[in-house]
Amino acid sequence: MDSANRSKFPLVVIVGGGFGGLEVANVLKDKPVDILMLDKHNYHTFQPLLYQVATGSLEAESIAFSLRKNFSNQENFRFKIAEVNKINAEKNTIYTTIGAITYDYLVIATGSTTNFFGNKDVEHFAMPMKSIPEALNLRYLILQNLEQAVLLPTKEERDPYLSFVLVGAGPTGVELAGALAELRNHILTKDYPELKKEEMKVYLVDFLPKVLGPFSDEGSKAAKKFLTNMGVEVLLNVKVESYDGNVIKFEGGKTIHTKNVIWSAGVMGVVPDGLAKDVLEKGNRISVDTSNRVKGISNIFAIGDVAAMITEETPKGHPGVAQVAIQQGKLVGKNIVRLVNGEAPVPFKYNDKGSLATIGRNKAIADLGKLKFQGFFAWLIWMFVHLISLLGFRNKVIVFINWIGSYISYNGGTRLIIRNFKREELPKKDKQTSKID
Repeated sequence: MDSANRSKFPLVVIVGGGFGGLEVANVLKDKPVDILMLDKHNYHTFQPLLYQVATGSLEAESIAFSLRKNFSNQENFRFKIAEVNKINAEKNTIYTTIGAITYDYLVIATGSTTNFFGNKDVEHFAMPMKSIPEALNLRYLILQNLEQAVLLPTKEERDPYLSFVLVGAGPTGVELAGALAELRNHILTKDYPELKKEEMKVYLVDFLPKVLGPFSDEGSKAAKKFLTNMGVEVLLNVKVESYDGNVIKFEGGKTIHTKNVIWSAGVMGVVPDGLAKDVLEKGNRISVDTSNRVKGISNIFAIGDVAAMITEETPKGHPGVAQVAIQQGKLVGKNIVRLVNGEAPVPFKYNDKGSLATIGRNKAIADLGKLKFQGFFAWLIWMFVHLISLLGFRNKVIVFINWIGSYISYNGGTRLIIRNFKREELPKKDKQTSKID
């Protein structure tokens, strides 16, 4: 597809415009390479704030930034909307929705998607939240169910529409649970005076014994206390058995009638076809060496959530957080320059800068190495870090103004239903007929 445009410089193809992909391209600016970035969207998504889009606190455009605009001053950078269907490592070629592309170096930065662990019914009826379209679907489902609850005459009929079950007590589940609790505590009766806030239930469920599993014990305990005080029912050591769109069942017999199940219990890597099965690790991640090269392939790199660097220090690989992708992206960019110059790549060493999670107004957890904060100061740290990490001055200003407005009024956001969300029907199973000999 691009052979006619090949220059004298090696072509570096970056698949994915997330945190890692951006860093690779940034490092390669003004270096003796050509860069082609591919992504199915023409924007970068700031995923840590997706939950605020889902609950109507922020508009989608304020956490997205044009990839073309971000690299408009980088002469060796090009961008194309495309999806990669297959990789042929022997021919140094990828096959995409816009044709075949021959590369010199390939960086797989495709990130992760929601892992439903093979449960097809849960996958169909539960709501994921890994992208802006998914966050908007979730927003419309929440608002449509609140509108439906207003129309129903009895509490029993309203209960499934006003019950929200979040499966997975990691940062995404905790932050979304806090946001829904604040919606109930401060906004519900303003927007829907026909409803009582006591009728809206928020459940946070996990099969692990603690919320925010990777955080410190004190941070985890503080988060659980914050959530409980906000009215969230935290159910730990509980495993989901099934969900049919009306009732979620747990092992042990407990059930909750709900139209709202939000799934953040696991992720899996998004891996294009073509790589050998023996380079895939648990969680559908690509096995890489200490310099992020795919095992056995010298010119293909994988970074971020899709990469599994298994060592004695990291027997399960690195955590699926933005800082890992950012740091690996920086190193891979530098290593590609080293390879172009005939030098050996250097190994990756992760610098853990800590973990942050917010539970709501004035409530957050900050584990920053030996420094650990809970409450208002941690909340200020969370806001500052996320604000400066957003791409684009306009986005920073808009998000900051939204946050200030929400803090003062207790009623930020617009919560408009621009389009209806309608779930596709489950494919009908073929009816089996008995065969008569």
